[in-house]
Amino acid sequence: MTVKFFWKQDCPKCPLAKAKVSTMENVEYFSLDEPGGLAEAAFYSIMATPSVVISKPDGSEVVAFRGDVPPNEVLREWL
Repeated sequence: MTVKFFWKQDCPKCPLAKAKVSTMENVEYFSLDEPGGLAEAAFYSIMATPSVVISKPDGSEVVAFRGDVPPNEVLREWL
């Protein structure tokens, strides 16, 4: 499984969410302030930050938390 973290520079909730996912394995970070991050966000229909998407190796979404900081227990449950 891969954890994809989507964030923006001016997002007030993003630092807390980033701290939570940074303790996990296989995390990919995508800034929505950059074209590459926006492209990946479009693929996963990300419209708010912070967002966390847990995906299979083929890229298919398993579970997502859009626009909120997910609880640690919930993240670990899905990994």
